[in-house]
Amino acid sequence: MSAWETIKGNWRVVLLAFMLVLSSLFLFAPAFEPQEGPAAQETATNIQYGLQLSGGTRVRAPLHGVTAEEVQFGEQSTADVERAVADELPDADSSDVIARYQTNTSGTVELVAENGTQEGLSAALDDAGYEYDTVRDGVTETTREDTVDVLTSKINAAGLSGGSVRTVQTIGGENFVLIEVPNDDRSEVIELVNSRGTVQIAAYHQVTRNNTTEYVNTTVIRQEDFQTVGTAQQGEQGPGPNVPVSVQQSEAERVQRLFVETGVAGQGGTECTYGQENGPDTTDPCILVIRDGQVVSSFGMNPNLAQSMQDGEWAEDPQFILVTGSFERAQQVSVDLRAGALPAGLALDEGSATSISAAQGDDFKRDSLIIGVLAVFTVAGVVFLRYGDPKVAAPMVVTALSEVVVLLGFAAFIRYPLDLSVIAGFIAVIGTGVDDLVIIADEVMAQGDVNSRKVFQSRFRKAFWVIGAAAATTIVAMSPLAFLSLGDLQGFAIFTILGVLVGVLITRPAYGDILRALLTDR
Repeated sequence: MSAWETIKGNWRVVLLAFMLVLSSLFLFAPAFEPQEGPAAQETATNIQYGLQLSGGTRVRAPLHGVTAEEVQFGEQSTADVERAVADELPDADSSDVIARYQTNTSGTVELVAENGTQEGLSAALDDAGYEYDTVRDGVTETTREDTVDVLTSKINAAGLSGGSVRTVQTIGGENFVLIEVPNDDRSEVIELVNSRGTVQIAAYHQVTRNNTTEYVNTTVIRQEDFQTVGTAQQGEQGPGPNVPVSVQQSEAERVQRLFVETGVAGQGGTECTYGQENGPDTTDPCILVIRDGQVVSSFGMNPNLAQSMQDGEWAEDPQFILVTGSFERAQQVSVDLRAGALPAGLALDEGSATSISAAQGDDFKRDSLIIGVLAVFTVAGVVFLRYGDPKVAAPMVVTALSEVVVLLGFAAFIRYPLDLSVIAGFIAVIGTGVDDLVIIADEVMAQGDVNSRKVFQSRFRKAFWVIGAAAATTIVAMSPLAFLSLGDLQGFAIFTILGVLVGVLITRPAYGDILRALLTDR
């Protein structure tokens, strides 16, 4: 028999060998080494590990919000609708209301305030004169997608490499945002994602109303008015911790005018004593940095900057620095400005947050390896005791292990992070795989030794029909778990299904060819 005929007659074994070589490349070749993603750890292989095996924090929570459907906007802009509805809400402003067109005249209105209710939004729409269809809990898909984008930007801007953000849905139709950040503790992640990150710059100054003088806040720079935002600076040789920023050219003249009109850019600059012992009502006009409705820092304006605004020169190059008082606040402000404000906040009290230390992750990794090795040796021992013939048992064990190698290579290729549920899926694959191989061996050897290839093929086909039916049952049973967002069960189901497919399409036929070559003479 020629080499080509040998390859043609054992093409299933050749396919298995090719898959093992390809999987080895995915596992060890530097070209497939992960550069980013939820577990780009320094390891000997290209395998990525999930939070359970690497350590980190997972946050799963819904978004605050209720939504009115089919709201009749008429010819009003969404900004006008947002202001009109917000004016009818006692504890909300326009940033807590999101209006979006769905058709030419109607759309959705979302109330994303933490204390928002269906009744409150309904009453506000009624008082504002808008007709609507229904009001429901939850936010729109667009808001969820925008939230994922902003949270991803916040995690990247904060330097938490490897973090991931996505939406998941339960069987009951509830939508959650799932955040996973490896190698970072719970408090840091919670602090980052728990705030909406709305930053604005206001002028704190005096006004006279009804013959009385009082201090007010006038918003000068909104979050969307910034052109560039630098990283946080220590400012040891200057004003202290700060964030360098620039304003969009289209807004520069307005910002300059407001700072001059409010007195912040006064003659000779201003000295701010806001929040000090003498009280805010005795201060020069101040610049306030307001984050999520809270004043995080206050400062005056130096004479040179004030003079350039009075002369109208600042608007030509609208840059300045935000003094924050502490480097931690500077980092928060910088991250919020660069990432943008969250459309809706996370309802952490209705979700869950878990954290695993790196040491605990290493323990899980070691224990998983020990369990996997024990499973292999146990299966090998039982198989050898069952058949007592190395020609039957040894290929069976090698074939079963090859399934795990192929699955590991696939996981490395698609950069799927391994966690305990995936490891459980691998162990299940080993068990079901050996079961199928035992069925093949028992059917082939049911009536004693088989020397004829024709008889072998006939018995193998009978066994393969049983294996195929069992595989189809497993795939059908696991499919709902694989496609529904059920947490750790999803990874278990995905790799169990993949293992069954690899077995039916590649390893079981290859084992049949190997067994045929070892047991038959003609």
